[in-house]
Amino acid sequence: MRGLPAWVSYPGGLAVLACVEILARAGSLRENLGLALLLGLCTTLPLAFVLGTGRGAVARGGAAVAVTAAGVLALAPFRALTLAGVVAQLACVYWLGRAGAPRLSVALVLPYVALALGSRDDSTTRVVAVLVTTLASAAAATGITRRVRSAALAHSATERAFADTLLAHAARGERARIARELHDVVAHHISMIAVQAETARLTTPGLPADGATRLLAIGDTARTALTEMRRLLGVLREDADAGVTRRPQPGLHQLMELVDESRDAAGSRTRLIVSGPVARLDPGIEVTAYRIVQEALTNARRHAPGAAVDVELRYAAADLAIRVRDNGPGAAGAPTGHGLLGMRERAITVGGILHTGPAPGGGFLVEARLPLGAAEVLV
Repeated sequence: MRGLPAWVSYPGGLAVLACVEILARAGSLRENLGLALLLGLCTTLPLAFVLGTGRGAVARGGAAVAVTAAGVLALAPFRALTLAGVVAQLACVYWLGRAGAPRLSVALVLPYVALALGSRDDSTTRVVAVLVTTLASAAAATGITRRVRSAALAHSATERAFADTLLAHAARGERARIARELHDVVAHHISMIAVQAETARLTTPGLPADGATRLLAIGDTARTALTEMRRLLGVLREDADAGVTRRPQPGLHQLMELVDESRDAAGSRTRLIVSGPVARLDPGIEVTAYRIVQEALTNARRHAPGAAVDVELRYAAADLAIRVRDNGPGAAGAPTGHGLLGMRERAITVGGILHTGPAPGGGFLVEARLPLGAAEVLV
């Protein structure tokens, strides 16, 4: 039977084995040899309809019922149930359980249970019925278990794919919001380049013609870059901020107001601690630092209500260290939404780093380091 599909070759092979076994037992079955051969075929060949991948549920169930009926008939009156017939019965209940018909799979075991309980005068039939009942029950349970496990794995894979999609969507949204916020900052710098180049060209006495031409080119390049940037990033502002009142981008000079608002909203102690020489930072760094503190305070109010929060800013020569710690439940109350992703995206955007997790001794900790670049120390 080489070259035939499995759903044809397996039942065919079992039918041949069943016929060979019946012929080998012809001495005890000579009065019913023809009927025994017929039952041997009926207990094996319908398995092809159970294993066939293109079969419907009705055809598969009907074929399995036919195998069981022939097996019970062969066992009880004629004692002609073959080993191949038992294997076919086990295959039927297993595949029904795996195919999503657990009730029918279990129901096909019940006739053998009845034979085991009712064949008190025939010990051979009773022993075979008990054996088939045990094996068929195990086969049905295995098939059902495989079905449940496969469904659970598929559901888990779907949940992971859905979570990954949500995470990717949140990351894209957060990057778009960062781009919108930094749009004004970058546009301001480019506009200043254009204005300063034009001012230098018009107000510098004795400026050579070549120098004036270069300054004019600088101004034109800056204006072109500004136009291209607005064309590429302006749509991000328009599709999300339509109808929203424009306000200046926040900075660290508004941090005390943010801390006061958090204290009033949470009804708990919130402190701002600043160390090191305070410096005027690049507007992009200011916006990023403000948003990180804002999101950290929001997470603290949401996941650790009533907990005290310390906000620390430490100005160093090369970077600004941000540390927001609460004394809440720590890992048990850790944020699980997209806020941490947003803070990390903002830190990376300006070349910084961010770490979050349970704080030593309890509570939750958010730490970030943002590079200062050329900062102007405020006296």
